[in-house]
Amino acid sequence: MRRLILGLVSVLALLLPGAALAASGPPDRVVVEGDVLVAKGETVGDVVVVDGNVVVRGTVHGDLTAINGDVTIRGTVTGDVVTLAKRATLGRRARIGGDVKWAQDRPVVAPGAVVSGKVKKLGVGSLNTTGFEVAVGFWAIVTISFLLGGLILLLLAPGLARGVVAAARASRGAAIIGGILLFILLPILAVVLLVTVVGTPLGIGLLLALGPLYAIAYIASAIVLGSRIRKAGGVIGGFVIGMLVLRVIALIPILGGLVSLLAVIFGLGSLFVALRRARTV
Repeated sequence: MRRLILGLVSVLALLLPGAALAASGPPDRVVVEGDVLVAKGETVGDVVVVDGNVVVRGTVHGDLTAINGDVTIRGTVTGDVVTLAKRATLGRRARIGGDVKWAQDRPVVAPGAVVSGKVKKLGVGSLNTTGFEVAVGFWAIVTISFLLGGLILLLLAPGLARGVVAAARASRGAAIIGGILLFILLPILAVVLLVTVVGTPLGIGLLLALGPLYAIAYIASAIVLGSRIRKAGGVIGGFVIGMLVLRVIALIPILGGLVSLLAVIFGLGSLFVALRRARTV
């Protein structure tokens, strides 16, 4: 039981918002969730942010892509700047070596800012390339994050896979009901704690933990699915197969989102049942 909880806590820490993948220098900034600041005098490579704001006071030696977040540039970007869901603001000292492309909100370009390319809206033709590349890149980042997180979880808590699989097989109904209740009640509990003076820190912590917790639940469902597909063989191989099946389904519009939601709910319930069973042993 203790090893199982320690394993879950360790992976929660690894999956906390703002964790970034860095390459060798100048380092790229690839962030799934969290803000990015390129400070004055700092030089980085390409910047890709899925959900978060970007502020550039230094130099981005490459392209800057923001899927859902505001971009403020007071420094230099040698390549293109692409914003999909929100707005880019270029200060008077901004220097852009390529194009500034936008999908939803037109960029604000201050007098004095220099854009070597064009400021243009992403049309249908542009979305066929840029939008597709961004979507595939996002899918790949999420898939790799889940695979790495799952492998780390299995290494830290090797009994987790057996516990989750056993719970899902023996108490499938309890896992489903428990998952639905947890999925609904945990956010409500976080909001309730936020409105109380004493519980505010707990509410903030719970809200921050929901994303990583849902990620672990998704991984748990992949473990269960993989165990059913690959009845013989190693746990890790089964997990990889289950995760790849879920991630391929995630590419299908609407159905992918629905299956992902169900995977999170079922995974939450399976983890809950597994923890309860572990306490009684």
